[in-house]
Amino acid sequence: MLNDGKSRRAAIIGYNRIPFARNNTAYPTSSNQDMMVAALNGLISKYHLEGMLLGEVAGGAVIKHSREFNLIRECVMGTSLDPRTPACDIQQACNTGVETALYIANKISLGQIEVGIAGGVDSASDVPLVVREPLRKALLASNRTKDAWEKFKWFTNIKLRDLTAQIPHNIELRTGLSMGGHTELTAKYYQITREEQDQFALWSHQKMAQGYDNGFFEDMLTPFQGLKMDNILRKDTSLEKLAKLKPAFDKENGTLTAGNSTPLTDGASCILLASEDWAKAHGLPILAYISYGEVASIEYLVQRQNLLLAPIYATARILEKAGLSLQDFDYYEIHEAFAAQIIALQKIWASEELIKPFGYEKAFGKIDQTKLNVNGGSLAAGHPFAATGGRILATMAKLLYQKGAGRGFVSVCAAGGQGATVILER
Repeated sequence: MLNDGKSRRAAIIGYNRIPFARNNTAYPTSSNQDMMVAALNGLISKYHLEGMLLGEVAGGAVIKHSREFNLIRECVMGTSLDPRTPACDIQQACNTGVETALYIANKISLGQIEVGIAGGVDSASDVPLVVREPLRKALLASNRTKDAWEKFKWFTNIKLRDLTAQIPHNIELRTGLSMGGHTELTAKYYQITREEQDQFALWSHQKMAQGYDNGFFEDMLTPFQGLKMDNILRKDTSLEKLAKLKPAFDKENGTLTAGNSTPLTDGASCILLASEDWAKAHGLPILAYISYGEVASIEYLVQRQNLLLAPIYATARILEKAGLSLQDFDYYEIHEAFAAQIIALQKIWASEELIKPFGYEKAFGKIDQTKLNVNGGSLAAGHPFAATGGRILATMAKLLYQKGAGRGFVSVCAAGGQGATVILER
């Protein structure tokens, strides 16, 4: 800890990820560890970190096998970093990549470490299969006794259906609704049309396609399993093609489709953070500083349309602490879990009527759409839950570095009614 009461600035000085892939396509048998090690080794190679002892590596995964209780440490041991480099797992649903970055940045600011890596990984293909509850209880009970007959008795009530495995479902445990189901309620509540959602999705694909064509992503990805670019991106999509897709969650009256919602995705990302002194000593330029970070939650059991709207609170808090308005930014990188979610967030920010139920008298105002997700977002890249934060922070850091100076606003929504915002500056 710092004893002089002064904190240091923590900077993003590097980034790397593997291409994101729709689940069960390019990486069907790749584990979280396989993907995270690939992302880390790409970062290590790019910034010549081989053999180095770093302060810490923090990362996480939302979907984990029980054997992955020490995932990130195992990943570090699979890289060319000094094996004495410590590591920890952090998980906060889709906020994971942001939370790991704030964790490392705070340690740097406090003087506990000079350099660290933050990241995240998720596989929606290599998922853990779980035995059904009656069988699980029977197995545990039988393990507690040594008597053979007692062991046998615990299985006498097991039915054939109890022997089948359960595949994880992407649902909110307290509501029974999927994230898409909640966002359908958001779209209806805030009167967001199918056409608006499809148009936003089209923009995301078009901007990411242009980003690839312009070479923006050239130094940001390490090829993995033969894949060199995100395979969810559709350069040839159109409003006509998007309009043909059927509703995915509310089959009768829904407006959310596979085209305007992020698909289940496999991928890993990481960023390199350091103090100014460490970056200078190792000849690495400062891309951007993490100036502020905020995490918030929201009630969504009664107001079920609110699940992905916690960034409203995180936005208010971070702007107040920074003494800024929502318009004081050169770029905005906002996670696109669903087109309806990011449209709703902006509608609420801009409307005094819509923001009042959240406890604010004044609207935050509109943001310049030409500054929003300028190289596409999650609708085009995909969304491996824990890896999205790293992708977004890396994108913002590179944008600010290319510009030479400026300020960026990052927002991520997450399961469980949570959200995070970050301000990056250069």
